[in-house]
Amino acid sequence: MIVNYTDLIQKIKKTTVLKPLSGTLSGHATGEPFDKHVYAEIKKQFPVNTFRQYEYLNDLYSKNPDVIGFDARQKLVDSPTVLFLLSRGKNATDKWSLENPFEEKQNDTADIIVVYNDFYELIDIKTRNISKSAQPPNIISAYKLAQLCARMIDNKEFDNFTVNYFEIDWVLVKDKLVCEDAHYACLFNANPVDLYINWAAAMQIQFHVCDLDQSFKGTREQWAKDYLSHFVNQAKKRADNMIEKFVKPFEKYIK
Repeated sequence: MIVNYTDLIQKIKKTTVLKPLSGTLSGHATGEPFDKHVYAEIKKQFPVNTFRQYEYLNDLYSKNPDVIGFDARQKLVDSPTVLFLLSRGKNATDKWSLENPFEEKQNDTADIIVVYNDFYELIDIKTRNISKSAQPPNIISAYKLAQLCARMIDNKEFDNFTVNYFEIDWVLVKDKLVCEDAHYACLFNANPVDLYINWAAAMQIQFHVCDLDQSFKGTREQWAKDYLSHFVNQAKKRADNMIEKFVKPFEKYIK
């Protein structure tokens, strides 16, 4: 781990950002200003190592202008597992140029990336209006995480990256959003078999960062295998329920 989250929490608590001009106090509208605020704080500590995800790719490709096309650019990242998390699609990568760089996308895996000594720390920022009760937010696709775990095992890459979450709990005070508290959690410190998969919400894993258990003590390899077991068991149960409800009652009509 590169970032000192205990220190970061102290720097972020009680800070403010302006209320969004749109007046919308949910989702991306509130998340973005706090996200940029955290990014600025981390960049003060690691000015040459901190990137937005699209910035990292733009920086990497611009430093290698003779490397053209998707296949060649894929090889610029030594880690195929990290590459899976960071890279854009083939068409977008083929079309990348200094005149046509990447822009930020809401479905990027990470809001912030800190790269130091070939170690990648991926950070996703979550915001929470603590004056209202709300269901836990979407964190990451359960299927994407299964693909990630499979790559970790196939490539034997367990210690060259991490996925962390930083939650900002805020309240509205006049025209400002005030950070009342902040929380940090590492995905790989959570018990993988306890991760909740909301199949009805695009197979998203959901949790509040402040509530995420951090008691897992096994290796990253064991974490990946435990998660894949959890995912497969949940998927089988889901498939069995689908067949029972949506297939069996109607089969007699098509025989």
